[in-house]
Amino acid sequence: MPVTHPDTTTPVVSVNGRSTLQVNNLRFAYPDGQQALQGVSLHIAAGEKVALVGPNGAGKSTLMLHLNGLLHGEGEIEVAGLPVVKANFPVIRAKVGMVFQNPDDQLFSPTVFEDVAFGPLHMGYPEAEVRERVAWALTAVGMAEHGDRLSHHLSIGQKKRVAIATVLAMNPEILVLDEPSAGLDPRGRRQLINLLRDLPLTMLVSTHDMLLVQELFPRTVIMDEGQIVADGATAVLLHDATLLEAHGLEGASGNP
Repeated sequence: MPVTHPDTTTPVVSVNGRSTLQVNNLRFAYPDGQQALQGVSLHIAAGEKVALVGPNGAGKSTLMLHLNGLLHGEGEIEVAGLPVVKANFPVIRAKVGMVFQNPDDQLFSPTVFEDVAFGPLHMGYPEAEVRERVAWALTAVGMAEHGDRLSHHLSIGQKKRVAIATVLAMNPEILVLDEPSAGLDPRGRRQLINLLRDLPLTMLVSTHDMLLVQELFPRTVIMDEGQIVADGATAVLLHDATLLEAHGLEGASGNP
């Protein structure tokens, strides 16, 4: 069943073929001349959960930072049919729920409640709705009883959950995560996997954790040297030893 946000009767996401993300021929070079993206095109339908994998320097993070306008290259990007251009940034940044690898980059308020409330407050929602959104988001990530906690006193796994809650409170169209399982112990990793499995959101997740990919993502996109070199069913790609070895990746078994 779809999860319904408390301020609307519209499901957060539905799998109906509607495009959530469309990237067409995206190119980007850093000021030092490094060509980080070389004609990347990617389509993600509503409800899809997609893994983004590749060696360090492949362009994964650069691609993700384009999705809400933090970087701007040549090409076209649309989120839920809305072009990612400067005039649309306030709306786009609510639609693209970006969760960084280090949760301390996102948690800067004294308490968990204040961290999760920051986005809705910044968007100008009234206090009653902000409180409703915070309660809903913390419940969704299993942190409903932690609103008064000091964010910097939480475990790394709890911080990652709260970081996800900060973007859920904005009712995003797509959840974009960078290395979500990095630094987690086995219990925290299992809790994260269960959380991501249960969230009925479109997802694009960059990770080196190939077991996570195998368990959670029906579709995998492989990047290398600024290009998408493979895009298909995870079960097929993760058992193509020649493909994985060519791009510095390990199979689901942990072997190239």
